[in-house]
Amino acid sequence: MSGRPGAVPILMYHAVTVAPTPAARELSVTPTAFEEQLAVLADGGFTPLTAAALAAAWRGGGPLPERPVLITFDDGYEGVYRHALPALARHGFPATLFVTTGWLRGPYGTGGAPDTMLDWDQVRKLAGAGVEIGGHSHRHPPLDDLDDERLRHEVLRCKEIIADEVGTAPESFAYPYGHSGRRVRRTVRGLGFRQALAVGNTLAARRQGPYALARLTVRRATGTEEFARIVEGRGLVRAFTRDRVLTRGYAVVRRSRQAVRMCAPGR
Repeated sequence: MSGRPGAVPILMYHAVTVAPTPAARELSVTPTAFEEQLAVLADGGFTPLTAAALAAAWRGGGPLPERPVLITFDDGYEGVYRHALPALARHGFPATLFVTTGWLRGPYGTGGAPDTMLDWDQVRKLAGAGVEIGGHSHRHPPLDDLDDERLRHEVLRCKEIIADEVGTAPESFAYPYGHSGRRVRRTVRGLGFRQALAVGNTLAARRQGPYALARLTVRRATGTEEFARIVEGRGLVRAFTRDRVLTRGYAVVRRSRQAVRMCAPGR
């Protein structure tokens, strides 16, 4: 694929909706755009996989289809059920949904969700339709900013709720905001997740390791032609220049916060 043997595009979606809130707009896509993007994948001969299936193949050295791709959704917006699921079903495509359990409608709600979210009945229906349900923390904080106790709570609470509501413990995790340090990855692994996804805005590769798989951001401004390029791994530097500048800036902030935390009394 585009001169990168073994590289896999992992697409990161958020809301699929006609009328998002201002908070969700930039990282949303319209149902029409989502349909067009699935058509690009179908016409290009791509074979969608779940996060668990990709990681299992890489972990065990198993075969992958010739043109694998992953379709993933973060947070748990209602449009994933209302709009994305019917489109996925028409193509026979699987996907992976990473839910922020405290944002979903129902008994565990903590408030703070940026738009209308799924309820647990819809999550179970998505799981029954073949969508892998993964974890995305409980309240969606930057995990690197948390102390060890709060970090463990965010990851474990999310896992326990999904297991109770869906009936199966999640295997896959996605880091809120896409960022993770070694301590966060160690915690996610130690709590039983078998793979975890970041952002990175590059193609995923086995060498990244199962707890730092890169994804490509799909947003409202992503046109069909640009989508066709990025899923092939072409023009990624140009497409994601702004994202990479912001990522480098946030990395400096994260390192500063971690240094302060390590120097605090009692450490």
